Amino acid sequence: MNKISRRKFLQRTSAAVAATAAANFGYAMPENKPNIVFLFADQLRYASCGYAGDEKAHTPNIDKMARDGANYRQAVSSMPVCSAYRASLFTGKYTSSTGMVINELRMNPNHRCIGHVATDAGYNTGYIGKWHLYANELGDHYNPDNSFIPRGKHRLGFDGYWAAYNFHHDYYGGAAYYHTESKEKIHYEDNKFEPDAQTDMAIDYIKKNSKSNKPFYLTVSYGTPHDPWQPNNVPEEYMDMYKDVEFDPPKNYSQKKDPYGDGWSNVDQNPEKLQNWMRCYYAMTANLDWNIGRIMSSLKDQGLLENTIVVFTSDHGEMFGGHGRMKKNIFYEEAARVPFLVYWKGKTKPVATDVCMNTVDIMPTILDLAGLKTEIPDEVEGVSLANAALGEKCPAEPEAAFLMNTGACAVWANGHEWRAMRSPKYTYGVFRGGGRDNLPRKEVFYDNKKDPYQQNNLVNDPGHKKEVERFRRMMMAKMIELNDDFPASTWYREHWTQNRIIKASARGKFKTI
Repeated sequence: MNKISRRKFLQRTSAAVAATAAANFGYAMPENKPNIVFLFADQLRYASCGYAGDEKAHTPNIDKMARDGANYRQAVSSMPVCSAYRASLFTGKYTSSTGMVINELRMNPNHRCIGHVATDAGYNTGYIGKWHLYANELGDHYNPDNSFIPRGKHRLGFDGYWAAYNFHHDYYGGAAYYHTESKEKIHYEDNKFEPDAQTDMAIDYIKKNSKSNKPFYLTVSYGTPHDPWQPNNVPEEYMDMYKDVEFDPPKNYSQKKDPYGDGWSNVDQNPEKLQNWMRCYYAMTANLDWNIGRIMSSLKDQGLLENTIVVFTSDHGEMFGGHGRMKKNIFYEEAARVPFLVYWKGKTKPVATDVCMNTVDIMPTILDLAGLKTEIPDEVEGVSLANAALGEKCPAEPEAAFLMNTGACAVWANGHEWRAMRSPKYTYGVFRGGGRDNLPRKEVFYDNKKDPYQQNNLVNDPGHKKEVERFRRMMMAKMIELNDDFPASTWYREHWTQNRIIKASARGKFKTI
C-alpha cells in the first residue's frame, strides 16, 4: 500500500484502530506526540518587542518566552502581507506556488497543508481567529459569504474546533464576531475585547483537550496590533498605559512617499498621526502580551508545558513612516522582520539563534519538532530549522531568506512588485518597475548591521561589488528553482484566477478547482 492510500485509509479509521493499522502497514506514527499551540499576531514587528530592545514595549510574557525558549532573531515574512503569509504558513510554499499573490483572494484548497498532516497523525485541531484565505471580493469582508468558511476542504485540514472569520479588524465595542458552523455571526459576550475573548476560548479548548488521549494542535490567530489604531478600538486600561508616552518618528521617517508603494502603503501620515497610531499599537501589543501570558499559565496549570510545543510569531511588521511608507508589503526591516519564538519545556534550549528563518520554513520546523519529519509533504519548499531550537546546528541552514512581493496589497496593480534576499548582515532588493507611472527598475543593497534603518544604498559601492554579485546570483538561483520569472501583478490575475478565486498555478503543483 503506497503512502497516499495509507493516509486515506488512516483518515477513515478511528484513532485506536488507526494506530494498529499504521503499525501493520509500516506507517511509523510517533508515540506520545506533543501538543502544539501556535500563536500569532497580526502586524507585530520584531523591533516593537521588549526582548528586541524596545524600552517602550510592555511585553514581559513574550520576553520571558524569548529568554526561556528558542529566539529565532532573524525570522522574516516571506511576503509581508496577511493572506500571502498565511498561505505560506500552512503549505510551506512560496507565494509563487500557492497563488496567494495579493490579499482578498480565495485560496485553492488542493495543497497538502499542516492541518492535513496533523489531522492524519491523530491530532485534534482547533482554529481560533482570523483566517483571511477565503475572500473573493475586495472590500466586502463583512459579507457572510466571504466571512464564513464552511467545513470541508477550504479549512485546509483544520477539521476540529472552529471559531474563526475571514477578515475584520473591529476588536471592541460589540462589533467583533466569529463563525462556527454557519453564516451566523457570533458576537463576544459582554462586548469583550476580541483578543481577550479569543484567549478565553483557547484556554477552554486547552482544558477540554487536556483530558483527551489524543494530542491537540491549536492555532490562535489574533488580529491585533493591526490597525485601525483608534482609542475606541482598545480597552481604556491599555490606552492609559501609553497616554503620556512620546513616540518619535523613526530615524528613516520621510513624508516623501515611496514611488514604488501602493495606495495603502502611501497613506497620508505625519508626526502627530504617527504619535497617536503608535500609542494604540503599543497598547494593543501590551494586551496581546497579557493574553499570551494567560495561555502559558493555562498550559502550566494543566500540567502540559512538558508536552506542548508553543510557538509565538507574527505575519509581518509595520513601517510607521519609515522610507515614507506605512503598513507592510516591503522587504525593509520594519515590515519583514518578525518575532519567532519556540518554547517546549525540557526540550528546547534558551538560545538566541541567527539562522535565517522564513515563513516557508515554519511548517517543516514544527512537524520535525513534533516527531513528524517523515510526514513533511514532498512539495514543501522550506526546510526544517528545528535543530536550532534544540541548540544544535541545522542540517541545512539557509545563507539568506528569499522574500517576494507580487503586487499591491489587495488590488491588481502593476509597478509595485519586488524580490529580495535577506541575510543577518545584508538585504538585496530589486523593484521590477513599470506600472502606471512607468517606474524604472531599481536595485538596493543594505548593510543591516551598520545601517539598521537601511538608508545607505550600497548597490553601486565598489567595496561591496562582490557581495552584491553574490546576492544577485543567490536570488536568481532561487527564482529559477521556484520557476519565478518576476511577472507583473496582472499576469497572475489573467493566468491564475477567476473572480479572485485561485484556479491554477504557474508551476502546476496543485489541481484546479
